[in-house]
Amino acid sequence: MELSEIYQDRNGVIGDFTPKISFEIFPPQNGDISDLFEELRILKRYNPVLVSMTYGASGGLSRFSFENIKNIRDLEFNLMPHFTCVSMLKSEIEKHITSVENLGIENILALRGDIPEYINAEELDFSHANELVEFIQSKTTLSIGVAGYPEGHIESKSLKDDIKFLKKKVDAGASAVFTQLFFDNEKLFNYIENVQKAGINIPVVAGIMPVRTLKQIQKMTSMARVSVPKKFIQQLEKYPDDTMKIGTEFTIRQCENLLENGVNSLHFFTLNHSDQVSEILDNIL
Repeated sequence: MELSEIYQDRNGVIGDFTPKISFEIFPPQNGDISDLFEELRILKRYNPVLVSMTYGASGGLSRFSFENIKNIRDLEFNLMPHFTCVSMLKSEIEKHITSVENLGIENILALRGDIPEYINAEELDFSHANELVEFIQSKTTLSIGVAGYPEGHIESKSLKDDIKFLKKKVDAGASAVFTQLFFDNEKLFNYIENVQKAGINIPVVAGIMPVRTLKQIQKMTSMARVSVPKKFIQQLEKYPDDTMKIGTEFTIRQCENLLENGVNSLHFFTLNHSDQVSEILDNIL
C-alpha cells in the first residue's frame, strides 16, 4: 500500500481516529539478523501500517542485503527502505530501485543522510534530498517519503528556511513527511501549522524516539536541533538507574497528548528494542 493510501489526509485520519503505527529498524552491528526478526515478530501484533529500514550510518546497502529485505517482507510487513544521497551514485540508485520494485515494495524514504568528513559533498551525484526525490520520481512509480524537522534541520538558518527546503522535496514528488524525533509536542503542532501555511498538504507523520539512557538523549541532541524539557532531563539525571522507566513513561504521556490533539500517525524509532516500544503501545492503544 502506498503512502498516499495509508495516510489519506494531513494526519492520516480516514474518518476515524484509529492510531496509525509504524516502526523504524536498522541492521544489527554484528550482522546477525535473527534477533531482528524476533523483534519484528513481537511488534507485528500492533499491526503497523509500515516498517522503514535504514542501511547503516554510511547510507550504503552492504549491511542490509536485499535477501534480508525479502525475508522481512515475507513476515507480511509493508516495507519502506531508506535511500540516501551519501555513498549512492545515480547508477546505484537505479539498480536498487529495480531490486526494490522486483520485491513488490511500493514505498521508499529519500534522505540526504549525514555526510562523513572523508566524503567531498561536491563529488556526490546528489547533494540534497530534493535532487534524490526528483531523480527517483523520474525513474519509478514508487511512493516517496521524506524527512521533516519540527525545530528545523541543524544546518538550516531557521525553521522558515528549513520548511522552504521541505517544499522543494514535496514539489519534487514526495508523498509524506516523517519527522525527526522531538520531545516537545508544541514544536510539532507549530511545525504542522507552518507546513500547511507553506502550501504543503501531504501527510506529516510524527517521529517518536523512546529514551532508554541519558547518554542516548545527549547524543541525539548533539547531532540534531532538538529541545528537551528541563524537568525530563532532571529526572533522568536524578534517577540514573531508572532511565528506561522514566523514558517510557515520558513517551506514553507524549503519545497520549499527540493522539488527544488529532496527531494519530506515530512512527517509532525502535532502536531494535521491541520491549520498550511494546510497553508504550500497550498503554496508548
